[in-house]
Amino acid sequence: MAVTHNLGFPRIGGKRELKFAEEAYWKGESSADELLSKGAALRRQNWRSQSQLDYVPVGDFSFYDHVLDMSFMLGNVPERVAGLDGDRLDNSFRVARGRSAGDDDRNAVRAGEMTKWFDTNYHYIVPEVSADTRFALDAGELLARIDEARAEGVTPKPVLVGPVTYLWLAKAGDGSDRLALLERLLPVYRELLDALGEKGVEWVQVDEPVLVHDLDDDWKRALRTAYDALSGVAPKLLVTSYFGQLRDNIDLACGLPVAGLHVDAVKARDEVEAIVAALPADKVLSLGVIDGRNVWKADLAGLLDWLEPLADKLGECLWLAPSCSLLHVPVDLNSEKKMDPEIKSWLAFALQKLGEIEVLAKALNEGRDAVAQPLARNAEAIASRRASARVDDPGVKQAVHAITPDMGKRRSPYAERAAKQHAHLTLPAYPTTTIGSFPQTKEIRKARLAHKKGDLSRAEYVTRMQAEIERSIREQEALGLDVLVHGEPERNDMVEYFGEQLEGYVFSQHGWVQSFGSRCVKPPILFGDIKRPYPMTVAWIKYAQSLTDKPVKGMLTGPVTMLNWSFVRDDQSRSESCKQLALAIREEVLDLEAAGVDVIQIDEAALREGLPLRRSQWQDYLDWAVECFRITANGVRDETQIHTHMCYSEFNDIIESIAHMDADVITIETSRSNMELLDVFDRFQYPNEIGPGVYDIHSPNIPPRDQVITLMTKAAERIPAERLWVNPDCGLKTRNWDEVVPALENMVEAARDLRRRAA
Repeated sequence: MAVTHNLGFPRIGGKRELKFAEEAYWKGESSADELLSKGAALRRQNWRSQSQLDYVPVGDFSFYDHVLDMSFMLGNVPERVAGLDGDRLDNSFRVARGRSAGDDDRNAVRAGEMTKWFDTNYHYIVPEVSADTRFALDAGELLARIDEARAEGVTPKPVLVGPVTYLWLAKAGDGSDRLALLERLLPVYRELLDALGEKGVEWVQVDEPVLVHDLDDDWKRALRTAYDALSGVAPKLLVTSYFGQLRDNIDLACGLPVAGLHVDAVKARDEVEAIVAALPADKVLSLGVIDGRNVWKADLAGLLDWLEPLADKLGECLWLAPSCSLLHVPVDLNSEKKMDPEIKSWLAFALQKLGEIEVLAKALNEGRDAVAQPLARNAEAIASRRASARVDDPGVKQAVHAITPDMGKRRSPYAERAAKQHAHLTLPAYPTTTIGSFPQTKEIRKARLAHKKGDLSRAEYVTRMQAEIERSIREQEALGLDVLVHGEPERNDMVEYFGEQLEGYVFSQHGWVQSFGSRCVKPPILFGDIKRPYPMTVAWIKYAQSLTDKPVKGMLTGPVTMLNWSFVRDDQSRSESCKQLALAIREEVLDLEAAGVDVIQIDEAALREGLPLRRSQWQDYLDWAVECFRITANGVRDETQIHTHMCYSEFNDIIESIAHMDADVITIETSRSNMELLDVFDRFQYPNEIGPGVYDIHSPNIPPRDQVITLMTKAAERIPAERLWVNPDCGLKTRNWDEVVPALENMVEAARDLRRRAA
């Protein structure tokens, strides 16, 4: 009998209930008890939604981030927080967000560093360790949630970040060896597993996605050491890998002294035969057969053709699950009432994916006749998608085939065009700018919703958005910024906004996915060939430029980020889809330039995120990703200044490829890392201009002027001052004007001080 389970469920709620509850709490509009009550209600709802499974995850729910929760459970709380007033909930928010709204200066605290969870768009709070770090178990919250789950009638399977992956994700501020902490960490994990055993827990899911990375001997040894130390505990351990192939780690993973192994059978299906051969016969093999990262229906008949011989061989040792946590997909397709019915029939969100697992298990356990109707409906949807004339556009494919190398080249080298740009733009030293967006106020969101519902005419909507653009321009002029932005009031999301105007995309109403904390995104669904039918941003930018004599940046999302932050089609290569996007956005770049826009920013926030987890696969990805950016950006004249932006990504190991993008100016996130991300410039002479972020926009903290000066002074030790810009880390849409104005005032004053010192 095949066993069913899930690795994790979306936390936010089908209507983003958690987001709104958290933000109300942060604003002081609701109590901690109300927030905790909402969290408990969402957990109960999630468990009920998974009740058909044999084992249901517990510990996957978080009020902010599961890695941060693991740090608190392990007693690894930053020293700057440990002594403050407040309970665990408030202190976790302080680490995640910095000083929480309503705190006085005595409780002000720097936010923890945040970066991407492997190759996803989910952000985790980086664990902070040093040579002096000590661990101490605080498992009360997890143990209480096991009781909650049992009260809902499900069999709980606690979910833990594994000890080796935890150290892999951590950052040692003192440069010490993270693995040296394993000896101190393992007794705490052992204590935790013993406590779970005393609660009668049968299985514990221990996530070790580090197994899909290239590991040196020290990290491989650490995995063996860890699970040797944890062997013999009462709960059975299911070591879980996902997001890639095991490759040379197959024997390592199969040889760990645990009761079961989960593998991503979407990404690593070709390895399953070798894994079955290497895994001892008494161990469970959990196959992640349903894609937890994308929204297309699985071909259930095709999967059964593959699974049935495996089920005959493995029997009860075969478990079925999604490939990874369903955190990365929306909750429920049935919430979509306005989506194109044909395309909707091709999709599966989290609840539907669990339904697919149920159908597969029933077919394996009782025969295909027991699920004949679901299988027939699935086969019909798969055939419909494959035969649809809406997917392929011969004209688009021909345009991609006609791409030439010259389309990716600027007319002159950087040094020559930089001189022309400086003469044309006449900017001061340490020029100031922002990344693009300004606060998305209630009034803006209300107007957008009214327009979408048809309650506000297009003309009235444009008038209101123009008023918001004018406000942003006037605020920036008053602040004294040098290169302005229009503030993006008309944009719901940096990917969704463009996808809505491109052919080949479809959109959900409620397809929200957590990016970090309360920040949710609604990824567009790329179902067919991409084409731009009309200009997307030109009118808005022209209007903004008409209000000021200062340069206003045209703001675009780059093709790689459009790709990586969408649910992409799985019937052609990602590089092919990216080239289609590059050609479409290139048309917009050229239209902006023709409209008199002298500075154009093409954001590639997700370039690093798309990097394969295996280094051997990096170069192929970087080659086509950089090519696509260059196709997008490089049709302009020398005087047009091209910017790009990257946020919350470790990019030191791909700096040569970033330089090869040949953007005139790149802006990056550096404030949370205290400019440590710039260490790469000690060994690499970056040729173009760079704006290291000095204002952490994901925290309510307002950076003091002296802090900005200190950060920029550090930057100037690595990059010539004449090539430095001063800017925030990222867009300001999630902040409010009361925070933004004083923060930018300090930033501008710091830039003026730096100019005086340099004079």
